[in-house]
Amino acid sequence: MRASSAIGVKVRPATSRAALNAARINSAVCGKDLVRFRRALLRWYDQHRRDLPWRKTRDPYSIWLSEIMLQQTRVAAVVDHYRLFLERFPNAQALAAASEDAVLAAWSGLGYYRRARMLHQCARQVVEQHGGCFPRSSESLRALPGIGRYTAAAIASIAFAEPVAVVDGNVERVLQRLIRNESIGIKSIGINLTPAQTWQHAQALLADSRPGDFNQAMMELGATVCVPRAPRCPVCPVRKWCATEGVTQGEVPRAKPPSRQRKMQIWCALEWRNGNSNTNGEIRLVQRPRKASLMPGMWELPQSSEPPRLLPAAAQWRTFRHSITTTDYTVHVLRNMPLRLLKAAPAKGKWIAIDRIRQIPITGLTRKILKAGGII
Repeated sequence: MRASSAIGVKVRPATSRAALNAARINSAVCGKDLVRFRRALLRWYDQHRRDLPWRKTRDPYSIWLSEIMLQQTRVAAVVDHYRLFLERFPNAQALAAASEDAVLAAWSGLGYYRRARMLHQCARQVVEQHGGCFPRSSESLRALPGIGRYTAAAIASIAFAEPVAVVDGNVERVLQRLIRNESIGIKSIGINLTPAQTWQHAQALLADSRPGDFNQAMMELGATVCVPRAPRCPVCPVRKWCATEGVTQGEVPRAKPPSRQRKMQIWCALEWRNGNSNTNGEIRLVQRPRKASLMPGMWELPQSSEPPRLLPAAAQWRTFRHSITTTDYTVHVLRNMPLRLLKAAPAKGKWIAIDRIRQIPITGLTRKILKAGGII
């Protein structure tokens, strides 16, 4: 690693121990090298960034939609949903005018459905209070439902070129590896930063001339090169400025380990009846209570957490694995088995035409089962 001086971040006179500590934490990028650092990162981003649909637009609505979808969801899972959602709701006016059920139906498969509800609320507020146009500053954007500091900064920097930095998990990891602590003389390993320090250093590194691209470059670096395990240091465009160059996991500060997944089994009844010349048939679904804590109002196959009283040999169809937050489910799907045979049998449910399935909000598990059966 090259020895280097601290980045030129202005810090007000320290009035507390926390402030003193913040003043002693410095970037491994020195003031003179800062321009080179920015150029190297942006050059790499221009050449190697992934071809993602939301990177081809400066439309704040499209950027906002992508940022909400990408929360706690893999990029690969978002791409198709993003395209289809935009086809159905191409702007804030179209989204605001839709029913909540229609929005949830379009969101189905992405999970964390509270995001879809907040998305709908936000679109309505944009239309009602801002004439369908998103506010242009990060501060104003944060007043909208479901938009926090990160999302507001992402929209404002990418769509409106506001020079405001973003910090997500990927950016935070990059910064931790770029930072050294002069107060204890450590120059070869990264340190844990407080949230305030993380945002401060992200802002100090930001390239004001291309803030949106720079923010995306930092996120892209953390997602594809400066990864948690086995970082790809040899191909890192800013390796020479890194305080932890070549250090493997275990020497770099680690995030809190994920909680252990709970394991459960459930039994689902997949019951359908044939259609006629006008329909493709019907599926029996039940609707979750509107006040349920998890996926309220969503439609799903009848299910039970207890095995059926009787299990005809022909009923067992397939077994799936499915995860929701901290629970891993083993799902036993039973075909054309009367609901009365399920213990704790749910409500009778409703026969839904297969042609209508895509128009109602169904759970991700139900979608997975129906797709596996070639029903949708």
